[in-house]
Amino acid sequence: MSRPDSLNQACERLLQTRQAQRLPSIAAAVVRAGEVVWSGAVGYADWEGGVLATPGTQYRIGSITKTFTAVAVMQLRDGGFLDLDDRLEQHIDGIAPGSPTIRQLVAHLSGLRREAGEMFVTGATPSVEDVLGAYERVLPAARAHHYSNLAFALLGEVVARRSGTPYMEYVDTNLIAPLDLSRTTWYEQRPNAQGYLVDEWAGTAAREPHSDMGGVAAMGQLWSTVGDLCAWASFLVDGREGVLSPESADELWSPQVMVNPDEWVVGWGLGLELQRRGERVFGGHGGAMPGFLAGVYINRKTRTGAAALTNSGTQGVKDLALDLVSTTIDLWPADVGVWTPEAEPPAEIRSILGRWWSEGSEFTFCWRDAKLEATVEGAASWQLPAVFERVGEREYRGVSGRERGELLRIEDDRLVWAGYAFTRLQEPSAG
Repeated sequence: MSRPDSLNQACERLLQTRQAQRLPSIAAAVVRAGEVVWSGAVGYADWEGGVLATPGTQYRIGSITKTFTAVAVMQLRDGGFLDLDDRLEQHIDGIAPGSPTIRQLVAHLSGLRREAGEMFVTGATPSVEDVLGAYERVLPAARAHHYSNLAFALLGEVVARRSGTPYMEYVDTNLIAPLDLSRTTWYEQRPNAQGYLVDEWAGTAAREPHSDMGGVAAMGQLWSTVGDLCAWASFLVDGREGVLSPESADELWSPQVMVNPDEWVVGWGLGLELQRRGERVFGGHGGAMPGFLAGVYINRKTRTGAAALTNSGTQGVKDLALDLVSTTIDLWPADVGVWTPEAEPPAEIRSILGRWWSEGSEFTFCWRDAKLEATVEGAASWQLPAVFERVGEREYRGVSGRERGELLRIEDDRLVWAGYAFTRLQEPSAG
């Protein structure tokens, strides 16, 4: 299905409606399968200067920086410089024994206090020493979700110490440059937006200073554009050879905690906020700095995402990004692929295709996309089929879906999978 004519109109309407709610400007863009399919901007990047915003205008993205920090941590893990379950004390001298793990810091499960001091009270620029001195636990680790800027400031220091490179230099060299995010920088580069505080009652806009976050840069220093953020969102789904493997990108999406255990609407993966709207899940992050608010989210099932940026510090645009993604998916669903016959499976696979029984349940083993798959009869939509790869003589291991990681063994008259026997007919259990 080609892009519908109504998509541009719908996205423009969403953008204009949101900007009319007293925002100096908004820039936004939608990405689908790695390609920006719509972008727009409304309002003034600089009201006093009469400078209109464009999709190429650079805005401050605040805590979206944390997703860069999380990927840097994953790179170092993949390089053998740390383990996600290492304790912080193993990488930063002077931290008391029993500190939270790297995984807990990345997933906002560390129990550490929210801020590294009171920079948002005093306006002072924190140093690395300030960050280390702010170490304090307000909750036991892994007790509950507790958002912590301090945790990500400390992760930035871990990146610097384990890589032997200053944090910002590491991200520039290992993420921003190889992904060609040329408009993503630590300090503003023209054309950029001026940040404002919009008065709730008078509707006036006061200029905000552009602060330097110093020792806490890893939690929110970056500036970017909607185009760069769309490219970044696609990277968070697929990874990129030489930067982050697809397997490690997949780990970012693994839920670590739900914000409210009684309402499974918002959770956290490894540095990614996971938002559920109806039957869809979106991963990404919001951002806030004085004079700026930001949001970038992507649905990895459809590989459709959006970024939205504004130069107002008083009304968020996360919902706009999510609305743009949902609208695009609704108006432009993925094409239905053309089926083509499979190549003949190996004889060993051919012999086991069809129906099997185990523990009173019926399973179907089939050959799809040159892989062995298994599904349980009547499976719910969220229950993914098991997909196997050959690992030895008549042995296969699950690489995704049901019972991932478990071994499947082919015997003369049965299968043995994850410790259970599978037979062609229903049979009583052994013993």
